[in-house]
Amino acid sequence: MQPTKIAGFSILALVWVWLCWSLLALGGVNLKNILLVVATGIIIFVPLWKKYIRRDNK
Repeated sequence: MQPTKIAGFSILALVWVWLCWSLLALGGVNLKNILLVVATGIIIFVPLWKKYIRRDNK
């Protein structure tokens, strides 16, 4: 994997973790917020994984 892709994934992951932490800190830890964090993680990272990481492994 190229260094630019690694840097991009790292920055995206850090921003996502920061936003999820903010949501859970301000909104409280309940089922709705946990499902929201899981759903956003799937929406953001699964297509990127399919496009970049899985393609590199073939």
